[in-house]
Formats: sequence, C-alpha cells, structure tokens
Amino acid sequence: MRITGGRYRGRNISCPPGVIRPAMDRMRESMFSILGTIEGLSFLDLFSGSGLVGIEAASRGCDPVYLVEMDGKKRKTIKQNMSIVESDITLYMMSVQRFIHIAPMAYDIVYADPPFPMKGKERLSLKIAEAGVIQDDGLFIIHYPSEDTMHDTIGTLTCIDERKYGRSMLRFYRNHTT
Repeated sequence: MRITGGRYRGRNISCPPGVIRPAMDRMRESMFSILGTIEGLSFLDLFSGSGLVGIEAASRGCDPVYLVEMDGKKRKTIKQNMSIVESDITLYMMSVQRFIHIAPMAYDIVYADPPFPMKGKERLSLKIAEAGVIQDDGLFIIHYPSEDTMHDTIGTLTCIDERKYGRSMLRFYRNHTT
C-alpha cells in the first residue's frame, strides 16, 4: 500500500495483521481529488485499519488528524505507519461507538470505512452526525459495498456526491446542523 499524493507521496504503508480491506489506491486518489484543497482542515478516520487514509489526509495537509481503530493487534503497525507524519496525528484504540461520545472536537472531514459485513451502517452514520463530531457544513464520507443501500438524507447529513469503484461505493454527505 502506498500514499498517492501530498508530502509523503509514494511512501509505503505496512498492512497490520488480521482482517483488513485497505482502500484501493484509485479510490483514495479519486476521493482526495474530489475533496480538493484540504490543507489545514481537521480529519477523522474511523475504522482506520492501517491508518492509510488518515495518513494520506495528513500528507495532503490536514491538521490535526485523528485515527480510531478497535483492534489492538493493529496498534503496533498503525503507530509505525504514523511515524512518518510530522504534523499532529493521534490514534485512539477503541470502538467508533465509544469514540464518538468522547471525541475531543468536531471535525471538518469525517471518513468512515466500517467492515463490509457490518450491519447498520446508516444507523451508525446517524449516530456519528448526532454525536456532533462533524462540523456544521463539514463532510462525512462513508465507504461501503455497492450492494448495500444508503439514503440520500440521514438526519442532518445530505448526500452531495456518490462514486462507485468496483464493488465499493463512496458517499459524500454535507452536514447541516442549522
């Protein structure tokens, strides 16, 4: 796995042990292209796996960046991967459901890549929005299998873009709390 753009472009990232489905290079490159200039924006990577998407966000100028991963077996590899980042990046080893209740701030961009077999992705998206971890007018991006369905509106989230990559979908939601 490699970083596709920004300051750390071309650097390789290690894959931790266990079940992992890293975001494809093409999909990540496309996602960050859609986002455009993100320098100075805060970024939250939920279900971070190897930390690759959050590290890519840091590579492209996001600061601060937070990673959330529950699987303790991935800690060592994520920490090793994070070591190349010179800006503010923090790892929380806990469930996403727990983190959203203790999140230290609201983020400009929240990216969620829950395990494909996980049920209730839309309900989780609603809980994330309701917990206040997405800035007003901020973005929520979810990566999910194309056979799943997601509504265009989920609470305060409104879908503004959708892209398909093989059997993967990326949905971009704008958060409007006012």
